[in-house]
Amino acid sequence: MKRFFIHFALICLSACNAPKQQEKTDFNEQLIKQYYQHFNNHDWVKMANMYADTTEFKDPSLGQGIVTQTKEQTIKKYSELNTVFPNIKDEVVSVYPSDSNHIIVEFISTGTAADKSAFKLPICTIFTIKNGIITKDFTYYDNF
Repeated sequence: MKRFFIHFALICLSACNAPKQQEKTDFNEQLIKQYYQHFNNHDWVKMANMYADTTEFKDPSLGQGIVTQTKEQTIKKYSELNTVFPNIKDEVVSVYPSDSNHIIVEFISTGTAADKSAFKLPICTIFTIKNGIITKDFTYYDNF
C-alpha cells in the first residue's frame, strides 16, 4: 500500500510540473523565433543581447571544440559576415523543443557576395536556454 501512495505522489508531482514545463518550452520557442527575426533584420545588437554575457559556442567558423564568446564578439562576427553577404538570411525549416532548456532548430542560410557568388547552407543549431537567456549555441553544418 505504501508503494502505491509513493507512486501516486510521483505521478501527481509530475502532472503538476507539466504545465510549467510547457509554458517554459513555449516561451523558449518564442525566444528563438525572435532570435531569427533579429538575424534576418541584421540587428546584431538585439540578437547578441539574447545571449548570456559569455556564451559557449560550437561552430566550425570558430574552430574546433567549445569556444566562449562575449556579446561584443558575437556582434563583430555577424557584422563581418553581413559585410561579405549583405543579404544573408536564415529560413527556419523546423523547430524541435527537446526539453524545457533546449531547442533544436533546422534552417537554411543563404546569401550572395559582392562578386555575385551565392551560397545555400543547411544548418542545425542546439540552443541551451536558461532563465530566458541563450547560454549555449552548438551549431552544425558542412564547413566545406
